[in-house]
Amino acid sequence: MIKAITGTKDTLPSDIRKWHHLEELVRNVMASFNYREIRTPILEETALFSRGIGESTDIVSKEMYTFIDRSETSVTLKPEMTASVVRAMLEHSLDKQQPLNKLYYISPMFRQERPQAGRFRQFHQFGAEALGGTNPSLDAEMIIVAYDILKNLGLNNITVKINSLGVPSSREKYKHILKIYLNDKKTQLSEESRKRLDTNILRIFDSKEANDINIMEDAPLLIEHLDNESLEQFDMVKQILLAVKIPFEVDARLVRGLDYYTHTTFEILSSSVGSQSALCGGGRYDLLAEQIGGRDIPGVGFAAGIERILLACENENSFCLPDDFIDLYIIRVDKELVAKTNELALLFRRKNLNVEIDYLNRSVKAQMREANKLGAKRVIFLGGEEYSAGKVVLKDMKEGNQQIFDLNNIDEIINNL
Repeated sequence: MIKAITGTKDTLPSDIRKWHHLEELVRNVMASFNYREIRTPILEETALFSRGIGESTDIVSKEMYTFIDRSETSVTLKPEMTASVVRAMLEHSLDKQQPLNKLYYISPMFRQERPQAGRFRQFHQFGAEALGGTNPSLDAEMIIVAYDILKNLGLNNITVKINSLGVPSSREKYKHILKIYLNDKKTQLSEESRKRLDTNILRIFDSKEANDINIMEDAPLLIEHLDNESLEQFDMVKQILLAVKIPFEVDARLVRGLDYYTHTTFEILSSSVGSQSALCGGGRYDLLAEQIGGRDIPGVGFAAGIERILLACENENSFCLPDDFIDLYIIRVDKELVAKTNELALLFRRKNLNVEIDYLNRSVKAQMREANKLGAKRVIFLGGEEYSAGKVVLKDMKEGNQQIFDLNNIDEIINNL
């Protein structure tokens, strides 16, 4: 028996309505903020991620699905979307068509990490990117868009955390200060954090090792070493969030795992999904376009994990989806009426009704059981004396009452559905 690959998951019909509900909500909220959808290929050249995300990040060094294709090109299943969106913008010169591009996506991603609750090797994200502007209003807008989507899904146990990573010059000075603090504590750090000391020192704040956490409790903080420009930018983001009443906490230890971030960074966490509590995260990345070989184009964005959000919704019992009914089930009373049953069903389906018929040559009683199982609102009985007289019987499955209609008067039948 061949089964799904570890870390991947089938989305069955019983769950797909939740996905549709979430996706529709995402599209509606994005449209209200004037974001337009973009779709990029699943495969990209590996250099896009190694140069954009950073060689020393966990994604590039440990998690990417990378292989050499038949043209001897190194390609990667995309592990995140921001670099792909920026690449598409540069390749198609979207920035020359208009100065600010507000884009959103819903897409599968791939990372070869250890599967756990809400985390898969093929996973799905929705997110947004605003490319071409440095105004802190865009930074705040990303947080507002993400927050509104999560709240509209009915989630209550969420926390918004924000921080600023400043500009590269002040960040590099801070890294030097942090390294001095950690040098005499190097032997006490975990093996992973010792590696990060030279490659990606800020990520030591992300360590889940108890000893690392204790050491970093007294570490100097980047926010204490930011330049005035960065502090002003961050202050404006906070003012906007306060004005629109988005609750937030400033977390000076919040860093993002990708090299391209500058200024604002944020996460929205849930207490409903266990240890993997981040539902979404993002921030400003003014350097990314240049890092992948393009023009100097600032950007800000976020990405949200759909599987993890759906898990939070399930744990909070926040879904209020309408019952999954079909409009009509046509019960074939006489076996010889196969063609007529299909003809009638198609007439109703072309009127945008959800219609089902029997394909298994079952008895009338079995067809009725199937209609009940599918939650049919009405059933039509096709056959018997009524059909000989050019009539059909329409039954209301909830009320139990029946009406007889002329078979040729489809509109009258529809008006009574």
